[in-house]
Amino acid sequence: MDREARRLHVLHASRLQCRVGCSSCCVDGLTVFDAEADHIRRHHAELLANGTPGALGACAFLDGEGACRIYAERPYVCRTQGLPIRWIERENDGDEIELRDVCPLNEEGQPIETLPPGDCWTIGPAEMRLGQLQLAGGGGARRTALRDLFGVVIFVKP
Repeated sequence: MDREARRLHVLHASRLQCRVGCSSCCVDGLTVFDAEADHIRRHHAELLANGTPGALGACAFLDGEGACRIYAERPYVCRTQGLPIRWIERENDGDEIELRDVCPLNEEGQPIETLPPGDCWTIGPAEMRLGQLQLAGGGGARRTALRDLFGVVIFVKP
């Protein structure tokens, strides 16, 4: 996932306006697979045990300047924010249609409708793989709200 997200960030560098302080995508209520939550717990135990979550409505991991306090270990959903995305939906008649979207701040450049599919982040495969890993580990389909990671100290084996 990291390799593909990096490739797309390089490919779209000229259109991406995402910078420290641009946090309109960093909203409350985001959930992550337990494998991602465990990764955050392992790398940010001190912050989770003693830190204060960010303001309600915004991601709990934003600091006062709108910067991510767990940037290096941020979940996949955060790694792909701002990129042109695509997904497939099934219509009532069974036909599949492709839908695309991009952050309004990143619309400048080639219209996303004309990008080759490989130039967009495809929603579905990464989530499916993370779900399979979690199920294989006996975790069920449970997801964890990022805000809920604060104040709960759980020892996770490295």
